[in-house]
Amino acid sequence: MSDNELINVGEISGVFGVKGWIKVFSLTDPRENIISYSPWTLKKGNEVKQVKLVSGKRQGKSIVAQIEGLTDRNDAELLRGWKILIDKSQLPKTEEGVYYWTQLIGLFVETDQGISLGKVDSLLETGANDVLIVKDDKQERLIPFINGQVIKQVDLDDRKIIVDWDPDF
Repeated sequence: MSDNELINVGEISGVFGVKGWIKVFSLTDPRENIISYSPWTLKKGNEVKQVKLVSGKRQGKSIVAQIEGLTDRNDAELLRGWKILIDKSQLPKTEEGVYYWTQLIGLFVETDQGISLGKVDSLLETGANDVLIVKDDKQERLIPFINGQVIKQVDLDDRKIIVDWDPDF
């Protein structure tokens, strides 16, 4: 498994109880989806290890999980700050026209007139619709992800998004 097949879905943020359970900061939506993925690849600096989940649940506003073979609070504390990665292949398939944010980040964006606007740097959730944050050397653009209107085509193979957007905006 190479790094470009792995996506960051969270981080171990602390310990829970005395039996080795960990607290998890989840980047998934909804947050408890993180416990539906196993195995996890944990990474801190250059260290990488693969672990299997035994159990997990929502605990108040937090997510807590139990990792196979981890039964001691002190050992669990050593994992604080480790990133939680999963293989992209673990993500459920999406419907046509529906994309994971991780699929869109890094794609080139150009207008339907062929003018390059830069690359998708990140996305922003606004409630009404998600917004692409597109950056090039000179500026940052916020482009609403409205399929069919603003977003004309997403080509994951060519790593390109075609948009109906004024390049001066």
